[in-house]
Amino acid sequence: MTRILDRINGPEDLKGLTPSELNELASEIRNELITTVNTTGGHLASNLGVVELTIALHRVFKSPHDKIIWDVGHQTYAHKLLTGRRELFPTIRQYGGLSGFTDRAESPHDHFGAGHASTSISAALGMAIARDLLGEDYHVVAIIGDGALTGGMAFEALNQTGHLGTRLIVILNDNGMAISPNVGALSKLLSRARLDRRYYRTKEETERIVNRLPFGTQVWQAGRRVRDSLKSLIIPTMIWEELGFTYLGPIDGHNIAELEEALNQAKEYPSRPTFVHVITKKGKGYQPAEEDPVRFHGVGMSKEKQGRAKSYSEVLGLTILRLAKENPRVVAVTAAMPDGTGLNVVARELPHRVFDQGVCEQHTVTFAAGLATQGFIPFVAIYSTFLQRAFDQVIHDVCLQRLPVIFAIDRAGIVGEDGKTHQGVFDLSYLGCIPNIIIASPKDENELQHLLFTATRANCPVAIRYPKGEGLGVPLDEEFCELPLGKAEVLRTGDDLAILAIGATVAPSLQAAELLAEMGVECTVINARFVKPLDSTLILAVASKTNRIVTVEENVLAGGFGTQVTRLLEGSALHGVQTACIGLPDEFIEHGPRALLQAKYRLDAEGIMQRVLQSFPDLAHRH
Repeated sequence: MTRILDRINGPEDLKGLTPSELNELASEIRNELITTVNTTGGHLASNLGVVELTIALHRVFKSPHDKIIWDVGHQTYAHKLLTGRRELFPTIRQYGGLSGFTDRAESPHDHFGAGHASTSISAALGMAIARDLLGEDYHVVAIIGDGALTGGMAFEALNQTGHLGTRLIVILNDNGMAISPNVGALSKLLSRARLDRRYYRTKEETERIVNRLPFGTQVWQAGRRVRDSLKSLIIPTMIWEELGFTYLGPIDGHNIAELEEALNQAKEYPSRPTFVHVITKKGKGYQPAEEDPVRFHGVGMSKEKQGRAKSYSEVLGLTILRLAKENPRVVAVTAAMPDGTGLNVVARELPHRVFDQGVCEQHTVTFAAGLATQGFIPFVAIYSTFLQRAFDQVIHDVCLQRLPVIFAIDRAGIVGEDGKTHQGVFDLSYLGCIPNIIIASPKDENELQHLLFTATRANCPVAIRYPKGEGLGVPLDEEFCELPLGKAEVLRTGDDLAILAIGATVAPSLQAAELLAEMGVECTVINARFVKPLDSTLILAVASKTNRIVTVEENVLAGGFGTQVTRLLEGSALHGVQTACIGLPDEFIEHGPRALLQAKYRLDAEGIMQRVLQSFPDLAHRH
């Protein structure tokens, strides 16, 4: 039997479907999501929650003429299925396949690229203003989750939208979750609307009364006003109304007919913005995801688990827990990522020492700085690409004042299938230009715990970056060791050249040295450990001995570790030292398996060996 989904080649194919066909389509989309994502990996629970909303949006609005902007973009799998990408859907997040987020280069229906939260309303307002300036006529719709709504950028955009009175529709997809359960006063306010049974009883009674009245008459209109007045007594609409929006809702986000009625009503307001409050259930229609939406927010690829080594995130959480138990001044802060960063284990035992700020990276960093002024030692656990959002706060609020904030930078380097928006390949560059900060990266998970301990004693800003996923499986020392700041470690000696590696590139650099040794090329391999300050004494010593230096990093070459080493050599009295820097080029790194991308950019053992021989052909010829 042919699926209804197989007949949908674009949004226009939705228009003629009956209510029963629409419900069947929603079921088929969910089955497709579950089957595909459990194979390819990706975001599951968030996509299951917006199936009906996506169908209603594409029935009411005319994309790509009307502009539909999704916040974050990780919940757009159904959107991709309905906008001509159904046949390519099995390639989602695979190398060369569909992106797991919205991507303007992928489809005219993706009106704005997104991978981080809280951007949709700002982008939508820009499009709406452009429409008005050009005298054009189309609808602009921004869909934002209640997790993303905690971001300050979203409120800045709401504030200006209301001030300008621009015709814009904002849809709040309210499921009570970001990746983890939401926090904050706004979340509590929305929960009142989501959980207050009085509203639903009032709605049912007033709807029954209004529906019995003659449609369109003055009595019918008065009945609708009474209904809306009763709603406003119960539902906290004041904040949206005071911001200049017309509020509609709450709407059942899994009732297509009710969604379409609300969206059509929002279209009727020609001269002011509209806020449509939609209640959805994350993981809807798939019991495991409904019961555990945190676990099923992101699903790994279907394969046997590789090893049982602890992940770097797990080691971070366990280390901070030990440190916090030993020192009451140690606290941890995160921006809506307690589970992803490993802080959940700390929060379970020491809930009053872990602070989840919501999607508020700027606030998170400055909040930590405030804690540091009062003698606390705050760990800011954050993804590399999310820390980019707080660059100014790192400079002005932490480093300028030399406050002992410790940045635990997760997902540094190549992260794989999440792609361009999430590859953590810029942090060594954007942090390396800031005074007063120590930057380190461990070669393995054991060194990570020692660096975290060392950072608590540094009494200055420290950034420690480490990769996504499992460590190397090395044993974890029972006792912490304070590492000397700015000191590297010699792992192997050789007279032909020196390989200086940082972080996750240390292990493949050692393997490359073994391959080179089989060819008669003997390498010194150094675990640089610190990018700032560099171990200048050791680096200059091995440079004078070998006269050939290779740097290896999972970071863009511009401004990265190799740049720092090259500058050191250029400023020294040494002459004629040959250098080669291995890292990532000046481009955004596409999505694909981490190992594949490492091989593509010659950051695996084989690639490092080849780059060494290409950079110093005389070594291969001499041996």
